[in-house]
Amino acid sequence: MKYDVVIGLEIHVALLTESKFLCSCSTAFGAPPNTQCCPVCLGLPGSLPVVNEKAVEYAVKAGLALNCQVHTFSRFDRKNYFYPDLPKAYQITQDTYPLCTDGFLEYYIDDELRCTAITRLHLEEEAGKLIHSGSSIVDSEYSLVDYNRAGIPLIEIVTAPDITSPRQARLFLEQLRLVMRYIGVSDVKMEEGSLRCDANISLKPQGSPVLGTKVEIKNLNSFRALERALEYEVKRQSAVLERGGKIKQESRTWDERAGRTLSMRSKGDAPDYRYFPEPDLPPLQLDPAWVNCLKDTLPELPLARLRRLEESYGLSRYEATFLVNYPDFGDLFLELAKAGEDNTALVNLLMGDYARLAREQGHLAPGRIAELLRIVAEGLITHNQSKAVLEELFRSPLSPREIVRDKGWEVLRDAEQLRAMVQEALAANPDIVSRYRAGEERLWGYLVGQVMRAAAGKADPKVVNELLKEELARG
Repeated sequence: MKYDVVIGLEIHVALLTESKFLCSCSTAFGAPPNTQCCPVCLGLPGSLPVVNEKAVEYAVKAGLALNCQVHTFSRFDRKNYFYPDLPKAYQITQDTYPLCTDGFLEYYIDDELRCTAITRLHLEEEAGKLIHSGSSIVDSEYSLVDYNRAGIPLIEIVTAPDITSPRQARLFLEQLRLVMRYIGVSDVKMEEGSLRCDANISLKPQGSPVLGTKVEIKNLNSFRALERALEYEVKRQSAVLERGGKIKQESRTWDERAGRTLSMRSKGDAPDYRYFPEPDLPPLQLDPAWVNCLKDTLPELPLARLRRLEESYGLSRYEATFLVNYPDFGDLFLELAKAGEDNTALVNLLMGDYARLAREQGHLAPGRIAELLRIVAEGLITHNQSKAVLEELFRSPLSPREIVRDKGWEVLRDAEQLRAMVQEALAANPDIVSRYRAGEERLWGYLVGQVMRAAAGKADPKVVNELLKEELARG
């Protein structure tokens, strides 16, 4: 029997504020355990929370970027449950009246535009962090608790169950991460816990309107883990259903080393969270004019930039996607293209050796890149020589022209000097010449390469090709 896969995601994004959601403790990553805590984030008696306005601003911007309806009235609630990383035994969140609802995110799967609905986006506080003695909670003998993370502002983004494959889930999350980076509300570093994802997955008979039993996979901390865990669940649940079994409603965790999910706890009899309005915080009342002002400050978003790069600059999907996925490269391209640089030469440079060097050492000033492109276009150096000049630009304060002059790398165009090199190359390779004249035209490149080697790569390829034709024609 064939099955339809039904996936919904719950994503937690830590907001990039300097202080926590409800107190003034620092949110800096990497501090010694339990050094960034206070009575508020530890839930000590008598402490009172105060909402961080910057967290609200970032949450509204995220909602706007995800095409949500931003509600001018929303309310905080207490979500009651006991767990060691939650010191006050309840989490301040938004349940009945969330900040944002009814959004969507568009993204490409290959060349097909997809759209995933976002049912809600709300604010809440982060819990602490459990540090397990083993590789995961499943094989640990004990766990330690670090409350530095407790109280960091989060937005929780909940999708509709309209994702139909593990690959689609990964591509959606990658696009969501990119949107959050573009609008600057989070650093979305999965390795630091700034972006985390829980996935709900079920299988149903192909074409059936009735959903299957849902399984939740908790705390997937990489795109690879998300896709692999969902792929495993598709196989596991299919096997259970094929042999006539029933899927248990449960929470599972992903074991990266074993490449499988493991059962954590049943959800069939999960207790109610007993939500009720947070008595220590008033409802959020937003000024519509303030919301509209934030909307006007949103930058160009990834999908809009992708379309502009393709339609206005003639880039391929591959080239445009690279520049969108690395916004600093995209910004550099747009600045130089606007200044009149050749789009094709520019994108080839940025995607080539420049990408490696810039990631290691930082970007060059746009003017230095523009000058390098110009001296190649002028013929002062060859394309191959430009790679060496580029390497020097990351080490030297000299301009590209100064580097070429200092190194003696100007293109060699002197016909008589090059003719002598051509004649020497032909004389040194009589067998190759005979085979070429006999019809092995693929050997042309070898002969050109011999001349270029003799000229230390500085010869003008156009002149070399013309001289080779002349000499070979003489017989």
